[in-house]
Amino acid sequence: MTSVEEIKRAITQLSPEAARQLRRWYEQFDAKQWDRQIASDVAAGRLDELAEEALQAFRAQATTEL
Repeated sequence: MTSVEEIKRAITQLSPEAARQLRRWYEQFDAKQWDRQIASDVAAGRLDELAEEALQAFRAQATTEL
């Protein structure tokens, strides 16, 4: 059995309150991971082309409102 399978099985055994606590923890953990990845991508210039395309579209008033 893999670690992921063991984790999945353990999660199914959690009480509703423990499951809520796990969800809150994981949401924060995942958000921090995402923030680190975005910061790394920005620092490495991997988003520069997309940012320039967005700025060009904005300058040309070729954007839409949400």
